Amino acid sequence: MGILKDRFKEKADVANAELKELLKEHGKKKIGEVTLAQAYQGMRGITGLVSETSLLDAQEGIRFRGYTIPELREKLPKSSGGSEPLPEGLFYLMLIGELPNEEDVNHITNVWQRKSHVPNHVFSTIDALPLDTHPMTMFVVGIMALQTESRFARAYAEGMNKKDYWDVMFDDAMDLIARLPRVAAYIYRRKYKKNQHIQPNGLLDWSGNLAHMMGYNDESFHELMRLYMTIHADHEGGNVSAHTTHLVGSALSDAYQSFAAGMNGLAGPLHGLANQEVIKWIFEMREQLGTESPSADQIAEYVRKTLSEGKVVPGYGHAVLRKTDPRFTAQMEFGKKHMPNDPLVQTVWNIYETVPPILQSLGKVKNPWPNVDAHSGALLVHYGLVEYEFYTVLFGVSRALGVLASLCWDRALGFPLERPKSVTTELVKQWLEGKGEIWEG
Repeated sequence: MGILKDRFKEKADVANAELKELLKEHGKKKIGEVTLAQAYQGMRGITGLVSETSLLDAQEGIRFRGYTIPELREKLPKSSGGSEPLPEGLFYLMLIGELPNEEDVNHITNVWQRKSHVPNHVFSTIDALPLDTHPMTMFVVGIMALQTESRFARAYAEGMNKKDYWDVMFDDAMDLIARLPRVAAYIYRRKYKKNQHIQPNGLLDWSGNLAHMMGYNDESFHELMRLYMTIHADHEGGNVSAHTTHLVGSALSDAYQSFAAGMNGLAGPLHGLANQEVIKWIFEMREQLGTESPSADQIAEYVRKTLSEGKVVPGYGHAVLRKTDPRFTAQMEFGKKHMPNDPLVQTVWNIYETVPPILQSLGKVKNPWPNVDAHSGALLVHYGLVEYEFYTVLFGVSRALGVLASLCWDRALGFPLERPKSVTTELVKQWLEGKGEIWEG
């Protein structure tokens, strides 16, 4: 079955037994109370999902299997001569629940290298789209074209025991993750580099190979990709891309269908597309102010202008976090190490000093601090990756690690079809008048 797959099966068997005992003893206990505001306003704060791979704390930020981002940067294996964690190690941690050693990480790198071949019909399908198609649309179309390779879909059609669903879902997840860098790089070179493609390098790690196929061979850019792919991989289960992947997967849709659905969610301006909105906003600010290095006063004036027009400052605020996103901090540390004098990066830092006090003064903003999107674009621009529409595709490649590891756990634990109850406003009115319970009907 393979080393990683054997270890996952061992962990899943133990977790299954524990889960059955947990639900047997405590299944009827209430885990929270739902308010009308929560029902009408995006289900904020409702605990209704289980995601094993990561947990978001409002004060401490994301923890992957209990480990913070600074701890991951210290403890996860790195490439030879590198200082940033290899995403293969984070995937192992999310899947197995234990820190990997170098041998574990090298095993995953080798497996993904062997599985990375993309059928020609996938490229032909992408090529059928107009060149001005948004890169995320191309990305989702490419993923769906890959669905022809689904082992789960074939096995299910032939008939299989539900206890074996996890097995072929695991294979699909590994195949898909291995192929995503090739698909993403193909889209980048097709749209922005005159369709001049670069073949993969089988000697590179997963992130390094993505950078290579995109045409970036600066080792520090490879390091950025390793950091980028690690910190964007997961953000517990309630965000749109993770929840959508889980929801569609609960219908026993295969990994390709489920992940493509999640990527359509990531493409939304209130989710993954925000990273392109940040750099677009900064470019527009510099153009309107006529300077590449606006002062603190100029930034403050532009921020107030943005807010007065009923717009938000992109990259600031988060649904859960109540402090500076540790993912922002990690990128700021990378910038200070590799590009301390870059005017655009310095502008990001000046915005960081300027925006939170202004948002706090409004008295309505729960989190005036920057999130992960506030910094990533400036780092990419430093290396010449100025095509900000493509940034969400990079986000999507990274997010595959978390949501597909979670999908393996969904099948291993036998999670059922997700089907929450919905009500009508008329029923709510009747309940408020004392006519029956709101959950009836």
